[in-house]
Amino acid sequence: MGKAATFISIIFEVLGISLLVWLIRTKCQCKLVPRERTNCGYPGISAVECKKIGCCFNASVPGVPWCYNPRAKKVKKVCPNEPYTRINCGHPGIKARECQKKGCCFRAHPAGVPWCFYHRVMEEGNDPQDMSPVSPRLLAGSLLCPGSACCARQRFLKVLAGKGG
Repeated sequence: MGKAATFISIIFEVLGISLLVWLIRTKCQCKLVPRERTNCGYPGISAVECKKIGCCFNASVPGVPWCYNPRAKKVKKVCPNEPYTRINCGHPGIKARECQKKGCCFRAHPAGVPWCFYHRVMEEGNDPQDMSPVSPRLLAGSLLCPGSACCARQRFLKVLAGKGG
């Protein structure tokens, strides 16, 4: 296979996995008990219009909103482990206590990088061990839908991404 064909194959793989991750995350965020739905549209809104404005649509249960707000993503603050991705939050010589008062992370090593730096926001359940950019294969393998039956799909994604089951 030539370089161009390999490149095109990689592009399609990246796009395909990225789309699959997005679709499953979206579906997981829409998986709500009907009585917990909050209205997101107007009376008579179509599924297409509802989804176009970022809402979920499910007309299978009467008496509850069919166009409703998705479940909020659960996020947490983490301090990145990779020193060279740190974004400075302090000044040279800042002490740990002063840095933490600013709501920032502090690690006094290694030399040559900020010791007081901003945290990152991650979806709960993702592994903060590697905060550097990841490939779509690894991203698909780390997809989580906390507190939902959608997590059963995680195994499918790992198999699809070549990470086993």
